[in-house]
Amino acid sequence: MAVKEIARNKKAYHDYFIEDTYEAGLVLQGTEIKSLRNGKASFQDAYISFSEGEAWIKGLHIAVYTFGTYNNHDADRDRKLLLHRREIVKLFSKSKLDGYTVIPLRLYLSSGLAKLEIALAKGKNLYDKREASKVRTMKREAEKAMHRY
Repeated sequence: MAVKEIARNKKAYHDYFIEDTYEAGLVLQGTEIKSLRNGKASFQDAYISFSEGEAWIKGLHIAVYTFGTYNNHDADRDRKLLLHRREIVKLFSKSKLDGYTVIPLRLYLSSGLAKLEIALAKGKNLYDKREASKVRTMKREAEKAMHRY
């Protein structure tokens, strides 16, 4: 099964503790899949919201397809996520708890289908971010020291 990564949310692991991950399909229109195959997507301000028992990704930017015609897609439209009902209910109920949110982690093509990896996450405080950075630095220095000998 060939997997081609299109976009990754680099700040997610810095800003959040990742509790649980899910794979969701995306409902796309016409030229959006062609633009995704060219790697033209961005998570700049993307977030997941729930309305009427459905999950939506808002703020996901899929660039307009260069060779598209008059029926090209809107780059910043809201896109429906394809999840099982029990997953939507679980994510919605957990996201209502204090400090929890649902965030997109990465967008990829799997066997020609666009998939979005989303996560239930809890926000980090500033001191948590500093501690994680400190641990990462110490681990890197230890690896470097072990490599020399």
